[in-house]
Order: sequence, then structure tokens, then C-alpha cells
Amino acid sequence: MTDQIQRGQQWVKSLLQLINVSADVRSESQSNSVDGDFPESDSYWLTIDETNLMPEQIQVLIGPQGTVLDAIQYLANASLNLHQTEEQQASYTVELNGYRVRRQAEISALAQSAAIEACASGKEVEIKSLSSAERRQVHTFMKDFQDLETFSRGKEPHRHLVVRQIQQ
Repeated sequence: MTDQIQRGQQWVKSLLQLINVSADVRSESQSNSVDGDFPESDSYWLTIDETNLMPEQIQVLIGPQGTVLDAIQYLANASLNLHQTEEQQASYTVELNGYRVRRQAEISALAQSAAIEACASGKEVEIKSLSSAERRQVHTFMKDFQDLETFSRGKEPHRHLVVRQIQQ
């Protein structure tokens, strides 16, 4: 197990202990690449084991629309990559109770629907209520569509993603 994985697991476990939540943290390495050629930074899933958690604890740790889980993930990435060289930096995804997997499926479906609508109508399609990480997922997903482009519009907390056909 790499040092990055161990550091990530220990960071999440320590945070949980600080809020009096006793849970193990499992990890899994994800291989990322951009355009299949150039490797991206190391990417790890840190999964909080919900076996010994009460449903209320799970609900609180995920938060409304995943906001608490997003905050934990943001803090993990910010603190674990602080003072690290670019080669030492990693990307951490914090998962609990299958939330990230379910949300990724929802985001993928939203992106596909927006792509179909933008192609069919020729008009801009806005996707609202996405976190910055979720907007990045849609931007990445849409790279496969050469005739579409994506960009973000507005300011937080009213920032949303726009999908439109590329003007020829």
C-alpha cells in the first residue's frame, strides 16, 4: 500500500475520531489518464465503512445533497496535498454508503440527457445544482463529444454548467 493511500486513510479515520465516529476506512486505487496517453495524478477512493454506523450518522456524514461528504473530501484533498510536490500530490474521493457511485450515475445520466438535448435543439442546455467537483465530472464526460462544448456560468452558489453545440 502506498504512502499516499495510508495517509489518506489515516486522515479520514482521524477526522471521524474527532467527531466521535468509530469506523474503518478502506481504500482503492484508481488509474486515471487524460486522452489515454498522459497519466494524471494518483487517484484514490477512501470508503468509510458504514457497518457500525447508525442510519442517522450516515445521513449526517453525507449531508443534504452530499454537502458534508463533499466538504470532507475537499478538506482531505487540500490538507493531504499541502506542501507536497506535484509528483507527490494525489486525488482523493471520499465515499460512504454508495453515495458517490449513485451520484456519478445520476451525473452521467444528466450529462447524456443534456448532450442529446443540445444536439437535437441546437440551443444551450443548462445543468444546475452541481457542485464544482460534479461540474468537472460533466466537463470530463463531455470531452468525448467533439461537436459539443461545456463551460460554467455564474458565481457560486448559483454557478451552473452549460452544454452547447460548437459553432462551425
